[in-house]
Amino acid sequence: MDSDVRNSRTPIPVPRTGVPLGITDPVEQARAELKAALAAIEVKANVPRRVGDAVEDKVAKAREFRRREPGLAAAAVVGAAAVIGTAVWALVRAYAR
Repeated sequence: MDSDVRNSRTPIPVPRTGVPLGITDPVEQARAELKAALAAIEVKANVPRRVGDAVEDKVAKAREFRRREPGLAAAAVVGAAAVIGTAVWALVRAYAR
């Protein structure tokens, strides 16, 4: 019963890309749909933000891995440095010849 009371009084939050239910005025409905469509386009087309969010997720995962497995994390850093160093050395050597 407590959930029935809460649901009847508390409005359900709507994401920026959603249209709230219960709008009866056609003009308000059209405005809400346009606002949601523009928000969806902004979310989808904002590539720098999406890349930034993906980078933040990867950094968080790497930090968590470093906390759980410090030895493997150090070995991964050394291995990556060796691979990058070898690639740079090979490029410079090929360019010098």
